[in-house]
Amino acid sequence: MIDFFFGLVATWGLLIIAASAYFSCLAVPVPTFAVMLSGGAFAAAGDLVLWQVLLVAYLAALAGDQTGFRLGRTGGNWLDGFLETRPNRAALFARAQQVVDRWGSAGVFLSTWAAAPLGPWVNFAAGAAKLDPLRFFIWDALGEAIWVAGYVLLGYFFASHLDALTTLVADWAWLLTAISLAVAAGLFLLRAKN
Repeated sequence: MIDFFFGLVATWGLLIIAASAYFSCLAVPVPTFAVMLSGGAFAAAGDLVLWQVLLVAYLAALAGDQTGFRLGRTGGNWLDGFLETRPNRAALFARAQQVVDRWGSAGVFLSTWAAAPLGPWVNFAAGAAKLDPLRFFIWDALGEAIWVAGYVLLGYFFASHLDALTTLVADWAWLLTAISLAVAAGLFLLRAKN
């Protein structure tokens, strides 16, 4: 499947990178990490331009996050209806609501890169919680800069080892999420104890 997305980047370039980054921020199951790694690798080979890959992925991710935030802010009924028939996604949304309730803007920041699988759901939850749009944008923009730069630059600097890197990163994304959530829970418990 990774080869399929690698082929799409080879054929469609920046368009696939943009579509992948945008739709992944709306909880569409796209292996965006593989697409961004591929974009970085193609930039290293000279087939794409590095700054263009970074900019397109970044702007598309911001647009996707803003769309999710706006949908959460204005479309509670459709979201409730969607989640009623999808219990696994409803559980992710419930976790995202807890992140937003406990951490607010910091939760948005961390969800874009440290807990990326939860990120799209945090976008919806932040909108539904009526988080300040400017605060959401600022913290989201900072987090997306880390997420996009991290994946694209990994692909760029380790292009010759893309297959191994893709496998490693696929496993590491969930591990990083679990570690981040454990650290956040520990900090919350320490804060609650004092």
